[in-house]
Amino acid sequence: MNTQILALENMLFTITMLLYFGSMVLYFVFIAVKRDGISRVAVTLQVIGWCLHTVALICRGIGAGRLPMTNQYEFATSFAWGICLVSLFFVLKFHFSVLGAFASPVMFLIIGYAAMQSKDVHELMPALRSNWLGFHVSTAIIAYGAFGVSFVLSLIFLLRDKVQAGGFLDQRIPDREKLDGISYRSVALGLLFLTFTIVTGAIWAERAWGRYWSWDPKETWSLVTWIIYAIYLHLRIRRGYEGKAAAIFAVIGFLCVLFTYVGVNTFLPGIHSYA
Repeated sequence: MNTQILALENMLFTITMLLYFGSMVLYFVFIAVKRDGISRVAVTLQVIGWCLHTVALICRGIGAGRLPMTNQYEFATSFAWGICLVSLFFVLKFHFSVLGAFASPVMFLIIGYAAMQSKDVHELMPALRSNWLGFHVSTAIIAYGAFGVSFVLSLIFLLRDKVQAGGFLDQRIPDREKLDGISYRSVALGLLFLTFTIVTGAIWAERAWGRYWSWDPKETWSLVTWIIYAIYLHLRIRRGYEGKAAAIFAVIGFLCVLFTYVGVNTFLPGIHSYA
């Protein structure tokens, strides 16, 4: 364990939190004062924050001598990193700064949750000493990040009708059809990576405990989450399920994601209680 590298990681984590907070405030100011220049500064701060966040995670891995994905603190900060990455992708691809105003509070709350967890580095339990750790947890991070963005997009969709026609926000928020389509892409990305998460987890479990599935609470709720989003995609593709109903479905799905991550660890401890 390299204490100097871990001290650097702690400093970078703090700076990242401040940058995410500053970005969130500027997004709110952008909406309040209706100045596009402010949104560009907010996006820039978010990009810088994500870059420093990436360096902080690398430092955590070097300092701990392993992948930084094995406890509540490490997964929460990685979860925030994933939401930041996916939201930036859509913000930059679709020139959709308003998305940042909705995504940044979610991102800040999750990294704030990470800040409240213990940052102590402990030796890995035998079951976690596997090359499958990186595949399993990294796919979960991308999946949860994509679902977080689909949640935010669905909230924007549900509030879209309340925006004044022809006004500042109306010109900077995609129409309902495009919002619905972007949310669909985000859910599809999340479900793909959640599938990888469950499959790699099953393979890892067989290597570690001699069985592919044990109906552990986190395994069960991950499957419930997968089923919810799979039904969402099935209804969209086969039944033309879209619009408000689909947005509500996506919101419910993300609430299930949050329960899988936070609620299960708090109320339903099991073999995954370490993360």
